[in-house]
Amino acid sequence: MFLIILIKSLIIGALVGVGVGVGAARMFHAPTVQGMGAFRTLGELNSCEGDPASHFSFGLGFFFNAWASSVAAGAFTQDVDHRIIPNWGAAALMVKNRDVATTMHDPKKMGIACGIIGMIVVAFLNTTASAVPESLQITAVKVLVPAANLLVNIAMPVIFWLAAIDAGRRSGFWATIFGGLAHMIMGNAVPGLVLGILIGKGVEDGGWNRVTKTMLTAVIALFVLSAFFRGFDLELLESFRLTIPTWLESVHTSISGK
Repeated sequence: MFLIILIKSLIIGALVGVGVGVGAARMFHAPTVQGMGAFRTLGELNSCEGDPASHFSFGLGFFFNAWASSVAAGAFTQDVDHRIIPNWGAAALMVKNRDVATTMHDPKKMGIACGIIGMIVVAFLNTTASAVPESLQITAVKVLVPAANLLVNIAMPVIFWLAAIDAGRRSGFWATIFGGLAHMIMGNAVPGLVLGILIGKGVEDGGWNRVTKTMLTAVIALFVLSAFFRGFDLELLESFRLTIPTWLESVHTSISGK
């Protein structure tokens, strides 16, 4: 049974790793070529600024959460392919060469590195999850998962916020604004901090050009839509003890289908 799980995990890990690595690397060449990946993956890879230690530590922070989830619930979190594999693949490539153009931005190299990392990560998570007795799974639910959530929801936002402030006034300003909004709307400040860093660095490098204005407009639209579909506008009105307009409540009801 163990051997079957190991073989299947190696195959799945290789396929996932290659797809994730190539897709993430190709995103750096958009719009010249088509990319395949999540925008947050691109932003988080950029936020580590080509430092292999930062890439490794960033993936490691989410690895414990993914490990606890696989042991306790028998399922992977999205962090495995969005954050762990691409960041560890980039870290492996940049140990000897920190030129992102020839490492992290190279689809072929990222595909190979992430394929190997994917095999190791998926095999480790699956084999350990299958080997852990039920009594330890209960421990994982009660201890490891809350600890990992504290790391992801408290420690990581603080690290990104300090990195944003260190990157410059504009990055710190926009990261603080969008990080605060992301924490209120989404419950985690990291996505907003990453977007703030991208906008701030974009303005510092090229000023308020068409690209940065478009990016800012898209980010604002993203937050507005996210807040609306999460019902944040209703919660905000209630927190100020204001009466919710009937038309607004009707819109939410019709969209949610209740």
